[in-house]
Amino acid sequence: MDDLANYCAFNTLKLTTRQAFQLHGILKSNLRNTINACNEAAMSTLAACGDVNRNTMCNPNPFASEVHAQVQAITEAIDAHLKPQTPTFSELWLDGKQVGLDKPRSLDCGGTDVEPLYGKTYLPRKFKIAVAIPPHNDVDVFAHCLGFIAIIEDGKLAGFNVTVGGGMGMTHGNEKTFPRLADTMAFCAPDQVVAVAEKIVTIQRDHGNRVERANARFKYTVERLGVEWIRKELENRLGYTLKNPRSYKFTSTGDRYGWVEGTNGKWNLGLFIEGGRIVDTKSRQLKTGMLEIAKVHTGDFRLTANQNLLISNVDVADKAKIDALVEYYKLDAYKTASGMRRSQIACVSLPTCGLALAESERYLPSLITDLEVILEEAGLRDDEIVIRSTGCPNGCGRPMGVIFL
Repeated sequence: MDDLANYCAFNTLKLTTRQAFQLHGILKSNLRNTINACNEAAMSTLAACGDVNRNTMCNPNPFASEVHAQVQAITEAIDAHLKPQTPTFSELWLDGKQVGLDKPRSLDCGGTDVEPLYGKTYLPRKFKIAVAIPPHNDVDVFAHCLGFIAIIEDGKLAGFNVTVGGGMGMTHGNEKTFPRLADTMAFCAPDQVVAVAEKIVTIQRDHGNRVERANARFKYTVERLGVEWIRKELENRLGYTLKNPRSYKFTSTGDRYGWVEGTNGKWNLGLFIEGGRIVDTKSRQLKTGMLEIAKVHTGDFRLTANQNLLISNVDVADKAKIDALVEYYKLDAYKTASGMRRSQIACVSLPTCGLALAESERYLPSLITDLEVILEEAGLRDDEIVIRSTGCPNGCGRPMGVIFL
């Protein structure tokens, strides 16, 4: 990913609130080559856009407990099941020949194959799913079209509460559009989750608004038809009845910073990346530093929903080496930043987002600097006060999604 960023106009990597990378400044003439290079690096842009389910989000550390590992496996199963299955992606971006396609097979590309889940017309709009593990709501589960809240009883995963109808976006001046927090609708067992996700997607496919795109997200379908109707229709499609939601408690929306030992005996280091922007500046060489860590690290890199980073699966013998690089390249802001700074989210906004109306990522750090003076005087410097910034009504910084229940 560092190598790919070198071909971008801004020579940076952006960590997003959807646990993904963004590359800014790609010329259209180089788009196919860039996506091809992503594929060669074992990355993918499949379902990163379009009217399908986007990447399914979850807590970034599956090694935090046995339950976390179970939930990670279920999240991956949901994600894989809902990925588009036709070879359109390969035909468009990987030059079909590489995967043995002599002629177009997808309907999208002039062939005859129809997407088995999404059909000829796909969904009315994009669809987003998140899985949360209490007491941490680090994925902002209520801001998603569909959510699953893990219910842990006696240390075991009992199942999931199902939430429907969340979303942060709106269109300025259009009263038919609005941000909406999801409703908690039902409870399902672990082996029912993938089926529930599929049937909810098909409900949106069949009943979503295809007339007015601004009013086409699943939250508007839930608002229009009602949660009870959605549940009844879901149970009809499943062929069985779901149980009512169970009790749970969220206490935070933030990430865990610093070193944490995993269930596999290895270590995980949570880093704070301000605004999710991995870039070299005069004061900090974050991009160079991450590359140097990547050269010696034998484990994983995992992205969080708060635009931060987890250096995961570190052998105990390598901790000192990783720590030294983190300190040398000033990637250790998690130790020194205020609670508010560590709890920030900012969308990209100007100058790279075509929808932007105002500043966000570039302005928020200076605003926090001003506020830190007041926080210091009030004795609140270390309190994790959540502050979020977004540069347009679409709400990619999720400023309306902070909730504890």
